[in-house]
Amino acid sequence: MNTNSKAAAVSMENLLRIFTVPEAPGSTLSRLENDISANLAGFLQDNIVAEETDLVKIEQDFSDTLIPEQPVYVSEQAQFLLDKVVAQSVHTSSPSFVGHMTSALPYFMIPLSKIMIALNQNLVKTETSKAFTPLERQVLGMLHRLVYDQPDDFYGRWLHDSHRHLGAICSGGTVANITALWAARNRAFGPDGEFPGITRSGVFAAMRHYGCEGTAVLVSERGHYSLSKAADVLGIGRDQIVAVETDGQNRIRPDALRAKLKQLQQQNIRPFALVGVAGTTETGNIDPLDQLADIAEEHGIHFHVDGAWGAPTLFSERYRGRLKGIERADSVTIDAHKQLYVPMGVGLVLFRDPSALNSIEHHAQYIIRKGSKDLGSATLEGSRPGMAMLVHSALKIIGRRGYAMLIDNGIELAQRFADRIESLDDFELVSAPELNILTYRWVPAQVQAALRDADAARSIEINDVLSRITRTIQKTQRELGKAFVSRTRLTPDCYARHAITVFRVVLANPLTTDAVLRYVLDEQREIVGTLADNDDMVELARLTSVSAD
Repeated sequence: MNTNSKAAAVSMENLLRIFTVPEAPGSTLSRLENDISANLAGFLQDNIVAEETDLVKIEQDFSDTLIPEQPVYVSEQAQFLLDKVVAQSVHTSSPSFVGHMTSALPYFMIPLSKIMIALNQNLVKTETSKAFTPLERQVLGMLHRLVYDQPDDFYGRWLHDSHRHLGAICSGGTVANITALWAARNRAFGPDGEFPGITRSGVFAAMRHYGCEGTAVLVSERGHYSLSKAADVLGIGRDQIVAVETDGQNRIRPDALRAKLKQLQQQNIRPFALVGVAGTTETGNIDPLDQLADIAEEHGIHFHVDGAWGAPTLFSERYRGRLKGIERADSVTIDAHKQLYVPMGVGLVLFRDPSALNSIEHHAQYIIRKGSKDLGSATLEGSRPGMAMLVHSALKIIGRRGYAMLIDNGIELAQRFADRIESLDDFELVSAPELNILTYRWVPAQVQAALRDADAARSIEINDVLSRITRTIQKTQRELGKAFVSRTRLTPDCYARHAITVFRVVLANPLTTDAVLRYVLDEQREIVGTLADNDDMVELARLTSVSAD
């Protein structure tokens, strides 16, 4: 910020002014708001993904840790944000930003967010939220019906019941997953005779009372890292998130799951939850949810579905069958800031049993008293903004049919892109899209032929070089700033589960087209053309030449 700028005068009158609505449309603040809106509109319409600016250089604008003694003018701070933050932000709404689970937002979210911020409701208690409390319960009911489709009288009875909750709205999928496992743990090790339950006595006392050496949560090896956070927070230990082997389609293997359960039983470890994934973060695959529900039922453990990404597929009449079995889950996580197209900072967890969240309830005399309809009694977070208002607006404005079109568009775009990759002789499709995420890499025809003929040792050598080249292509494309794909590491069966680096593409942005994706591939080819003298390219040529045999 300009250190030579004129400071604003400090007075109670000036302080009061920044807490009040501008008096006239032509006031300074009103003009400033219009300027910012115009600037943001230009930013959101820009197709450039990100400018090539070194993060170390950007950090120089944010190195002063002194809080100013004298206030600066709002206009000056706004200009600083436009110059130093907006101009150097990531253009996540760009059609060619296809690397992460972040999309363009419906433009109506911007003015509606202003309403939410201006009202500044706190959803911990009805005294600080009033109409937002039943609104949030309605949102939970709408999405509960999407997943569980209970009859009308179910929702008539439980939607606004002060002693029951259809779910909880959270700041994102991580807290939603923690909440689901928290409730599952407390129910599995609840009060029993004179034992008051794990929530009061703790993990050690619970294990001793129930006669086990420990507890565990089972999930596929493609499970989200938030589950490890949950294990840490809940005190069971990260090592007790038991990873189960996946098949060639990155889905949990039921036979491997049964083997793990048997092994845990022999070790006197009592699992309390099984997590099925509906849309893995890396590949978008879906576990066999129906089979997992059967296994969870057989063993009497909580069945949670992490549908943070894929659960909105239920809107699609065409593809919702891919989530068969999700309706049998005891709890389901959905990230609204992913495929419900709501701004960052809102996820939710739904429970089939409206009494499930009673196991984590907390009360206080001054707030969230017993018997009240306060939502804070059954949420990990206390103070929370009214983000449910934005979810409510999206559900109403986009509607079931609108969401179905968005979901169908993303899945079908991903399939067309996968088909195109498979038709090319210089790219390899690594994981086909089950939803709207796929992975691939650059592998020219000569290298593909060499890999087919290579023994195990040579295959590892070639793949390790290809992984380094993939990283170089991805980083170079990101720095060029016209398109962005992410990268990850997978262990495909076709390479004996040796880890390889691949490009990862997420296709949820409705502004992304086939032409944009063709450009992504064309630019990657151009980058390869600049790497002729690169050491890894030279090594690749050596490993795959006839003389290398």
